[in-house]
Amino acid sequence: MYVCGPTVYDIPHIGHARSAYAFDVVRRYFIYRGYKVKFVRNVTDVDDKIINKAKEEFKGEDLNSAVKKVSDKYLKVYHEYMERLGIMHPDKEPKATEYIEKMIDFIKILIEHEVAYASGGDVYFDVRKADGYGKLSNQSFEMLESGARIAPGENKKDPLDFTLWKSAKEGESSWKSPWGNGRPGWHIECSVMSSDILGGEFDIHGGGIDLVFPHHENEVAQSEGAGNKFARYWMHNGLLTINKEKMAKSLGNFITIEDILAKYPADVLKILFLQTHYSHPVDFSWEKMEEAKKAYDRIDILIGKLKNIKVENSSDKDVDKYCSRFEEAMDDDFNTAQALGIIFELILFINKNIENREKLGYAKKTLIGLAVVLGLSEELLMHRGTADLIARVNVYKVKISKEEIENFIKKRDIARKNKDFKEADRIRKELEEVGVILEDAKDGTVWRRK
Repeated sequence: MYVCGPTVYDIPHIGHARSAYAFDVVRRYFIYRGYKVKFVRNVTDVDDKIINKAKEEFKGEDLNSAVKKVSDKYLKVYHEYMERLGIMHPDKEPKATEYIEKMIDFIKILIEHEVAYASGGDVYFDVRKADGYGKLSNQSFEMLESGARIAPGENKKDPLDFTLWKSAKEGESSWKSPWGNGRPGWHIECSVMSSDILGGEFDIHGGGIDLVFPHHENEVAQSEGAGNKFARYWMHNGLLTINKEKMAKSLGNFITIEDILAKYPADVLKILFLQTHYSHPVDFSWEKMEEAKKAYDRIDILIGKLKNIKVENSSDKDVDKYCSRFEEAMDDDFNTAQALGIIFELILFINKNIENREKLGYAKKTLIGLAVVLGLSEELLMHRGTADLIARVNVYKVKISKEEIENFIKKRDIARKNKDFKEADRIRKELEEVGVILEDAKDGTVWRRK
């Protein structure tokens, strides 16, 4: 999977959260189904918005240095918020600036194939040479020509041609190339990064629906122009509005991820997103967040009730039917609204059988496992203890993180200090069940994986 990532020039907003989370769920479900997933999410760390931000935040400084400071700063912020949202880290996260030389080589190939041309220090892709240009966005040349124009300073032959390499303006970040100093156009970076990491043909390309044209359409054209087959499947998440209006700072309705996390656990926002199919638009309101909070509380309260119930691996046909229906929903183009509804049906079933200890252990494992597939329950489980962690690791094949291990060691140290050796022994044994061996030494407890 290759998913278009952030352009790092500002604090991430809830639209960024929606896109990142939508593809996180897709990735998680493939893993749950037994696939090995290679997930790539790129970072655009040089473009006009970043340059403008650098001029604003670091006035008087060398612009190249300022651009790097801006991109580093906001990428760090983006990572922090993805972590707080419980979004899985990508397997690869290439930056545009790390791929300049490979972009230049890619552009050379396009020129050799006579689908691109140099003009006045710039390089453009000749869309008339592309096979079926407009096929991804379902637009004809007649439709595309409407309103197309050549802006002042552009050296392209046709208004529809797009930039592969732009000549440097005074004081801007630039790199040497056969066409003079400059920097790559936006569209070229994804074609180069995806083909370098995943090959000329890969399974899934994702991004926001606003990227279909021109960004993804141009990716297809230049990738195929270079001789690649490119993505087999395209997935586009719908956009986010605020009370049915476009989100914008000028409208005073710009909501950051921090604004949400200051009021709610991350899972509440996720539940709001899950109620709408990934490809459809989401309309956000604080009233809808309150409704999502009530749904979150139902999960939280039940997991609290099940805190002391030991997880069971034995099967139960009454519980398994919920799992089967969940999979049917997710197999139907990732129908998260239906899948979430099935989880709440399972919650109702558990509450009705809360006195039946034989069913609860397996039902608990199933509930937690399905919730984690949707990226839920990570926060709910943090304060619940190692037994719930075992359920997560057993159902959803992930490794317990270093941070989680160290947190449990701290809890065990406190238990030993309080002479609660029963609790300390329980933590040791349950960590062993997820493949972590503790060894007590003079300088403290050390750990290793089996």
